[in-house]
Amino acid sequence: MKPVVILRFYPIEGPGYFAIFLDNHHIPWQMICLDQGDQLPVSLERYGGLVLMGGPMSVHDQLPWISPVLMLIRQAVAASIPVLGHCLGGQLLSTALGGDVINNPVKELGWGWVNVADNSVAQTWFDDITAFESFHWHGETFSLPAGTTRLLSSPFCLNQAFSLDIHLGLQCHVEMTEEMVKTWCQLNAAELAQHQDSPAVQGGDEIQNNLPQRLAALQSVADRLYQRWILALKD
Repeated sequence: MKPVVILRFYPIEGPGYFAIFLDNHHIPWQMICLDQGDQLPVSLERYGGLVLMGGPMSVHDQLPWISPVLMLIRQAVAASIPVLGHCLGGQLLSTALGGDVINNPVKELGWGWVNVADNSVAQTWFDDITAFESFHWHGETFSLPAGTTRLLSSPFCLNQAFSLDIHLGLQCHVEMTEEMVKTWCQLNAAELAQHQDSPAVQGGDEIQNNLPQRLAALQSVADRLYQRWILALKD
């Protein structure tokens, strides 16, 4: 089986639970760390899937890797190689498909409920799940590119996930682990304090309350999404 290639853009926003899922299903993977200067592949011929993680940067930033990453996404879509984007990765996928990335009305930082859209495509991805508590850390949001279907919404962000056939873009974070949550709270404490007046922002203690139970529930949802996504991996 061809390995899944994972693009990391920021040191603390790695694949997390997604890597655990791949290992549990004996699916090989390779991580390319653009934050450490790793080179992007010119072609995706040797990969079975393309995964993009999160980061604090914007798709509008003048960073040297953004344009090549967008080209790589378009190459994957043209070749029917499944793409999976988490947060910034979802915004990159939207941009590559012709969507826009704009400021969200408020920042979402911490835990918050998302609702599964009432359409057959969303039901294909989520089965009988109608809502769940997800993890959030974003100030921007993506529009829905032409031909895509909205899968998730939250009270503070209309577009939390979309799909185009086998390709999946997420605004929320379903890949979280306990270590990731604690690290983000610690290193981003000033950001949490700065936005405490927002109804969509929690404090560090609140975010870490009942963390094992919350993560177990979230990872159960992630299992369903990832299980369907890997069905389209190229051999």
